[in-house]
Order: sequence, then C-alpha cells, then structure tokens
Amino acid sequence: MTTAQPSQPHVPAAAPSGTGERPELAASLDDLRRAYAELQSLGLRLDLTRGKPSAAQLDLSEALLALPGEGVHTDDTGTDVRNYGGLDGLPQLRRIFAELLGLPVEQLLAGGNASLTLMYDTLVYAMLFGVPGSEWPWGREERVRWICPVPGYDRHFTVCEELGIEMVPVPMTPAGPDVDAVAALVADDPSIKGMWVVPTYANPDGSVVSEDVARRLVSMPTAAPDFRILWDNAYALHHLTEEEVTSADAIRMAAEAGNPDRVVLFASTSKITFAGAGVAFLGSSPANVAWFRKHLSAQSIGPDKVNQLRHALFFGDADGVRAHMREHRRILAPKFQAVTDTLAERLGPWDVASWNAPRGGYFVSLVVPSGTASRVVELAKGAGIALTPAGAAYPYGKDPEDKVLRLAPSLPPLEEVRVAMDGVATCVLLAAAEQAAAR
Repeated sequence: MTTAQPSQPHVPAAAPSGTGERPELAASLDDLRRAYAELQSLGLRLDLTRGKPSAAQLDLSEALLALPGEGVHTDDTGTDVRNYGGLDGLPQLRRIFAELLGLPVEQLLAGGNASLTLMYDTLVYAMLFGVPGSEWPWGREERVRWICPVPGYDRHFTVCEELGIEMVPVPMTPAGPDVDAVAALVADDPSIKGMWVVPTYANPDGSVVSEDVARRLVSMPTAAPDFRILWDNAYALHHLTEEEVTSADAIRMAAEAGNPDRVVLFASTSKITFAGAGVAFLGSSPANVAWFRKHLSAQSIGPDKVNQLRHALFFGDADGVRAHMREHRRILAPKFQAVTDTLAERLGPWDVASWNAPRGGYFVSLVVPSGTASRVVELAKGAGIALTPAGAAYPYGKDPEDKVLRLAPSLPPLEEVRVAMDGVATCVLLAAAEQAAAR
C-alpha cells in the first residue's frame, strides 16, 4: 500500500494489513522504544485535538473589536441593531453570505455564533413538532434512525446520541458518502429520517461531495416522506490550495428533483473571524425556513445584530470574505504541508499507514494498522502530545477496527506542528512494532 504524496489528495480507504506480521518492524522494537524514551524526555505539551484557529488567524479579525464603532447604530436599511427584532438576521450580512453559499437571500437566516446550535435546534424542533411533510412529531415515532458517514464529525454524533436518535454508519469515499449504501438503507426503512453530510473538505477525511453524488442524494427515493439531509457546509470557504473547490448546489438540485425540502444547509464564520463570536447561518427551502422561523420565534426575539453588523462592515462584500480566507490559507497551508511531509518521510518507508493530503478544511485523517489507534493515542499522551481520542470519528466513539486518527494542526505554531508530527510518527511506528512483535 502506498502513502499519499503531499501534493496529491488521497482519502485513505483502508489501513495496511491488520495481521501485525511485519518482521522488519518487530526487529526494530528496541530501537523504537529508545526513540520513544527520547521523545518523552523532551517534555512536550502539544495539542492536536481540535480544529481551533491559531492566535495568528484570530489576529486577522482584530479590527472587528473596534466595529461597528461609537455612533454606528444602523445597518444599510436603517435598522437600529441595538434593539429587539430582526429574527432572520441582518439583510446586509445575509446578502454577503447568500452569494458565497449560492442561495437567495430570503432563504438564508443569520443567527448566533454557532452553526452547531442551529443544527441541534433543527433536530429538536423535528423531534418535538415534526418537519414540513411529517405526519406527526418525530419524537412520537417508535424509532428514529440517522445515517452517519464515517469517519465523520464527533459533534454531529453527540447531537444524535443526546436526542436518542439511533446512528447508522455508512462509509465515506473520496466523492462523499457511499451513495449506494445510503440509497439501499433509506429505500425501505421509514425510521431513517435523515443523514449528516459535510459536503466540502469533510471532517476529518477531506473528501468533497461530487455533483453526481449530491444529485443522487437529493433525488433518491426514501421510505420516510420527511427525510432530511443536514448539509453542514462548515468548510465551504476554507481552501488550502489555489484550487478553490465549489460546493455542490444541493438545495437547487433538490428542488429540481421534486424534493425541495430535503436539504437544510448550515455554515458559520466560526473559523473565519472569531471562533467564539462569529455568525451562523441556516439556509433551505422557503417552507423549511418558515418552519424554522416559526419555532425560533418562541425562543428568541432576534439574534445579536450588533455582531452581525460588525461582520458586514468588516467584510464589505463577498470578495472581502474571499480575500480574508486567502490570509487564512497563507497561515494554514504550511502547517498541513508539514503534516504530510513528516508522515511521508517517517512512515512512508515502513508502509504502515495512509493519510489524506487535504485541499481544504481543518483536519488530516491518519489510518494506522487495525487495532493500534488507541495505543497510538496512549503513547502520544505519554509523550506530551494530545490527540483526539481514537474512535471519535465514529458513532458512539467506537471505531470497529481501531484504526482512524484525526489530526488537527491548525492551533500550534508551525515549528510545533513539525515536532508534534515527528512524535506522532514515532508513536505509530512503536505501536505497529509492538503489535508485530506480539504475533
């Protein structure tokens, strides 16, 4: 099995053989143990657990702190942003992101700081009240199931688990979720009410949903008449190369396929401006937007319009967002290159792992020999390198083959990323050698 070249995107489909029969590694066990002891002696305290923007990235938005400025109280329609109202969010900001996300502005709502909140609320409303097309609230169903592409985003899975929604994993491919597997599941099972999709630079494997896969997802027959796809376009603008991938226009495709209410899109500025003080967006069909607005009106009189105005003034227009994201790329791209370069140098000669070289997003998916991912995390912790728990990319935190690790290199400085990845490589090799020696 060959490793990914840093310049070539590669979604790992499977780890090398899980037999553990690698005599050359087993013979190197003592050397690797010495290398690991040296790693421990460095006293590292490095964190690759979550896709947090670095301080340098947050500094790109420092001007937000002075906006909208004393005496600036209104948006371009004359709305006083200090007061109640405006449940849909400021049109001035919605116009900018409607262009970026490919939606009519009237089909896009701007909310608080977290798209995860909007996703959670969408499912809570569905459980309590049903969605357009439902016979009754989902919570009255004997069983509610949800398709979860894997590896996937752990917070999506947490939402399902919190609400008692049973998760059904399907494999990811370089073109998105395995659409044949999805179509077979939804065709005859009315308890499957929907699925998660991260269409662009998916967390964690970096895959991009192709036009063909998107078209099939929005047009496939489903036993549940109220089937929904929660289209989490978190990384739509987060490019790492000059090739800027455009997300499939799933909402338009769904309407053309006669399923206008199937897709609900989410996005945010959380990794564009300030992660803790951004703006989240929900976009969908007119019926879905009206449904969400109706239930939202019972819990809110309006979002933080001051924050929305400062974002609108900061960006100016859609091109302002694009220019801002090129500055993020300038900071992030060398870190991701360091990850893939180090993995290729350290692990490539041993043929013990595979990984993706993402074109965008925030993560690298590292696939190690089956049965060793948990051990790699344990070894890394012992050397002062914090990794996301093995299994985090799977429902209920259980990777059935214990082989997938998610790496998040955005937060540490570049030099620390290099040190951390060299340490991770040592841990991968030691875990593989231990496994081989035990056979």
